[in-house]
Parts: sequence; structure tokens; C-alpha cells
Amino acid sequence: MPTITIRVDDDLKRKMDELSYINWSEIIRRKIEEVIEEESIRKRRKDVKRIEQASAKSYEYFLNYGGKRSEETVREWRDKNWQ
Repeated sequence: MPTITIRVDDDLKRKMDELSYINWSEIIRRKIEEVIEEESIRKRRKDVKRIEQASAKSYEYFLNYGGKRSEETVREWRDKNWQ
């Protein structure tokens, strides 16, 4: 298992030493896992929000272009430019 090092000020270290029966490594490990999980959830929510926005924009385009599929719209644009 890899080892990481953290720095704490002298006062905090003294307080930790007073509570030496606590497994500080385990406390820190749990907190790191908690933060990682929270960030993972936040990222998924952000991704879902971006997907919802893209879907709404896509639907808006769909309505603005007469409810046609993108292939039909592109074909019309190409045909207009080649005439």
C-alpha cells in the first residue's frame, strides 16, 4: 500500500497526540474516500445536466427546422448551395 504524507501545524499535532488511541490514518483514509465519492457524484450530476442541456438544444433545433431529421436538413442545405 502506498504511503502519503500530510503536514499539520504544531497545535493540531499536539491535539492528535493527546488522542493517540485514535487511528488517524484510518480517519484520514475514510475522509479521502468520502471526498472522492462526493466528487464522483458531483461530476455525474454535472454530466447529466450537460446532457439535459444538449438534449433541450437539440430539440429546439428540431423544432426550428420543421421537425426534420438532421440528415434531411443537411441535404436541403447542400442542395441549396449547389444550385
